[in-house]
Amino acid sequence: MAGIEIKSFDAPDETRPFEGNGYAAMVTVGGKTLGMGVFEPGWRWSDNVKPIAQTDSCEFNHLLYVISGRMGVRMNDGTEAEVGPGNVASVPAGHDAWVIGDEPCITVDMGDDDADYAKRT
Repeated sequence: MAGIEIKSFDAPDETRPFEGNGYAAMVTVGGKTLGMGVFEPGWRWSDNVKPIAQTDSCEFNHLLYVISGRMGVRMNDGTEAEVGPGNVASVPAGHDAWVIGDEPCITVDMGDDDADYAKRT
């Protein structure tokens, strides 16, 4: 029988800095990789992660819990939404996102493919 496994975003397995304005702290627990995103004011996926991902839009499926701050999301089809503290959101691949306001947006991402998010190759 496996034992209890506990990790903390305060001491992540890996930290992945964006191209400015934040980072993703990654932990793997129970065989699943989760990310805590710290998106600072001025962060925008197309400016700060696109150079790392080298795709036209974010191609990850996100399952987010928003701890603080606000983020806007625009899907490739033009659909827009805004998430904020306490929201849980499913954001499919094919989007851009940006921080709204002067407060960092902090999220926990439990998506299926987080192990490679903002990972430099």
